[in-house]
Amino acid sequence: MHIVEDNNRVIPGQLYILISFTPWILYWVLTGFTGELGVFAGFAVSLVITTSQLLRREYNLMDLASITYFSVALIGVFILHIEAFVEESGFLGYFALFLMALFSIVVKQPFTLQVSKRDYPEVYWRDKRFLLTNQVITLIWTMLFLLNSIVYLVLGFPLNTVVANTLVIIGVLFSAVYPLKAPARQVYRDFAKYDWRVSVEPSKPREEGEYDVVIVGAGIGGLTCGAILSKHGYRVLILEQHFQVGGYCSPFTRRGFVFNTGVEDISGLWEKGPVMYLLRELGLRREDLFVENTRRIIYKGRVIDVPNDPDQLVELLSDLFPSERENIQLFFNEAKKAYEECYRDTRVYGAPLPPELIVKVFGEKKLLDYPREHPHFYEWMNKTYRDKLDEYFHSEDLKTLLCSLIGYIGVEPRRVSAGSALTASLSYFLKGGYYPKGGAQFFAETLRKYIEEHGGGVLLRHRVDKILVEDNKVVGVKCGDKVFRAPIVVANANAKSVFLKLVGREHLDEEFVKYIESLKMSPSAFMVFLGVGMDLSKYPTIIVDLDNEIHIVINSNADPTLAPAGKSSITITTLANYYDFPERKTREYYLKKKELAEEIIKKTEKIIPGISKHIVVQDAATPKTFERYTSMPEGAIYSFDQSMETKRPYFKTPIKGLYLVGASTFPGGGVEGVVISGLIRAHDIMNWKHTNTVEK
Repeated sequence: MHIVEDNNRVIPGQLYILISFTPWILYWVLTGFTGELGVFAGFAVSLVITTSQLLRREYNLMDLASITYFSVALIGVFILHIEAFVEESGFLGYFALFLMALFSIVVKQPFTLQVSKRDYPEVYWRDKRFLLTNQVITLIWTMLFLLNSIVYLVLGFPLNTVVANTLVIIGVLFSAVYPLKAPARQVYRDFAKYDWRVSVEPSKPREEGEYDVVIVGAGIGGLTCGAILSKHGYRVLILEQHFQVGGYCSPFTRRGFVFNTGVEDISGLWEKGPVMYLLRELGLRREDLFVENTRRIIYKGRVIDVPNDPDQLVELLSDLFPSERENIQLFFNEAKKAYEECYRDTRVYGAPLPPELIVKVFGEKKLLDYPREHPHFYEWMNKTYRDKLDEYFHSEDLKTLLCSLIGYIGVEPRRVSAGSALTASLSYFLKGGYYPKGGAQFFAETLRKYIEEHGGGVLLRHRVDKILVEDNKVVGVKCGDKVFRAPIVVANANAKSVFLKLVGREHLDEEFVKYIESLKMSPSAFMVFLGVGMDLSKYPTIIVDLDNEIHIVINSNADPTLAPAGKSSITITTLANYYDFPERKTREYYLKKKELAEEIIKKTEKIIPGISKHIVVQDAATPKTFERYTSMPEGAIYSFDQSMETKRPYFKTPIKGLYLVGASTFPGGGVEGVVISGLIRAHDIMNWKHTNTVEK
């Protein structure tokens, strides 16, 4: 498949390079038999090629070098009677090509790049791997041209011809194979060090205290992994330190009011979404577990009720920003294409895969074809979200509105990839977001129940003290005086805790430990939980107040069972820094907590008048609260920083048999993100067998 320009098919690169070599082939062949005629033939063909390029306003360095050389040779032979252009055609021709190739490297425009552009869409042209590949290929041809010039200088006929042609064939083969192998090798090289394989036979009998897979932590990532494995007959044990499953996907109850500890807007529940894939795999129904959210944005005092239909949203934004109408339509059209391209291949394993897994699971060719098959999403991956917004819009107010859910990533638009912003923020405008019915706990408990019904076990109040390692292989875990053995351990905990506390530095390379220690945590949050004696059903479920930087969720509007009749359950969130809070249980800590809660309630009262007078229940959570209950360092709500600068750890670790699952690894935080990580872990443990029962 080749790109099309002006509705005319472009000449493929391999054919194009052959055409560019034609004058040189004629030159070398004819000078050997007819002498001066070879120079004229080379000049004539070069003239035809460059003339056609000039007419198309298309320039190729090799063809320009050819016409320059043959013009000089024509003058030298027919006017100045210099026979060297005939007698030393091999040496002079290849040396001229060597100078051309060397010049292209010096000016950082490798001559093969112009040829490669004919075979690949424009989205490839700025890709670092694509540019590096062409630099290497051009360097190889530069060396071959130099070698051939030396061959013709030191060897006689016919040996010089045989050797030169052999080297050219080597160059052609290298040019054909290297573009396929190089990108795959570049992305897979580091991962290959960890890509071990542990074979587990689910049908093999196990002794008491022995399992196929032990999962440390009952967050949604671990529960997802456990549910898929249990479905396929693996004997799974999940160990959870808390008295309930779910991690951040957990609620608590106060006097009949139910509050979630952060999970209230879940993506990935559209037709090709990973969460939807998980439900279908387990025979669950979306309508039994989730309800679609309604949302409102407040900006500069203006109230904007966001429709769940993206076409209606485009119309709404176009009415608000009439001068941007055309660009709004174009932006959302491209965003929709990019988003659907991202999930194009999820029908097989339920999740978009990172580059190293594309190579492992689908092969090298799939990685090479990825930009061609996903041109819009590929472009979003290689730009920041701010870049993408600037590309389309002039209005800073419009850009701010399109960043209203960027808090779901915890990174400002200039530091996050447009691809991440698309899938974890903008996607809520394209495909909607959902609230967990019955509170977040119901979804987590549904996964737990599924695991137990399929032969797995979930033990609460079981804090893992140590991941047991022997000869660089995981052999199980230790909880107090209990030992649970398994050839595979999946750690649903932050990578810093996993490696530095549970595994221990003594089992890890010093460089790896430094890398883990260097990883920056994501922001945390401060939350206020209010049970109020007011019926707030006239409000939408989610209110994003950009003016006061608070995120309000009226839980009982999504599910009335979360509050007593006629009353409402509310969660108010703002991003917070862990180090802004004193140590827990100190007077300063409680004063800080009370002061912030009162400040947030005042801000909320501007949106819901009179709320402070109807508070029945009030509580609050700081970053140190989250750290206490989840063991997440710094109470980070997305584990590690989710900017483009952060390279998350691979899901496989330096310890054979030890996996990471959850927000620490690809693709990051959020329920959809950790579901993706759980699906990937399960499929890797099952060696990527195509086992899903989802209708294709």
